[in-house]
Amino acid sequence: MIAVISDIHANLSALRAVLEDARGAGCEEFICLGDIAGYHTEINECIEELRGLESLVLIRGNHDQYLLDGSDCPRSGHVSRMLAYQSDIIEPDNLKWLSRGISFFEIGSWYFTHGGPRDNLDQYIYSVSEDVFPARSERLFVGHTHVQALIRLGRRVFCNPGSVGQPRDGDPRAAYALLDDDQVILRRVEYDVSETQKNMEDAGFPDYSYVNLAKGSQIGGRVDSITYSG
Repeated sequence: MIAVISDIHANLSALRAVLEDARGAGCEEFICLGDIAGYHTEINECIEELRGLESLVLIRGNHDQYLLDGSDCPRSGHVSRMLAYQSDIIEPDNLKWLSRGISFFEIGSWYFTHGGPRDNLDQYIYSVSEDVFPARSERLFVGHTHVQALIRLGRRVFCNPGSVGQPRDGDPRAAYALLDDDQVILRRVEYDVSETQKNMEDAGFPDYSYVNLAKGSQIGGRVDSITYSG
């Protein structure tokens, strides 16, 4: 049994809830589709939780890349401020570990990445068709949109496991997916949202940057979805 997790975004309470649920389901192997960094305060704690796993495939997300590069996010001032905060507090060994992330991972005809095959870091897939799959791939797993989805297109399967640390599909529970042989199972897990919010408040971040966690939305309140476009 393999757990596929994504978009943790330094939310320790959510990550611990997902890891506990996955282990309870019998998972010993994990694939992380990236974005451990960004949005919330517990970057060191989240990395250390992941470093403690015996078997982990680490894929790099766009927020991870921003943190590694010391660059701003081109789309969000809040993200840039949070990345600056994380850059100040991250332990050197944890930053070095984060740099081990790869662009994509393949197992036979199964393809795993953060954004999508066209742009591993920053392709947003909100509409799914045969065109989004790499050649010869029958299973495509991506993160980045923070929307949990499982869409079957004949012999092909598209899966976004959703976000561990900042769901945006209207469900505030932490999201991930299980792989049981050829079966893909979507999972949602309750976690202590208030703990993450208090950590943000204590670090001096304004409430607009974390009230969305209780709603399962983007900052600002937008709820997203992934659709099948034929």
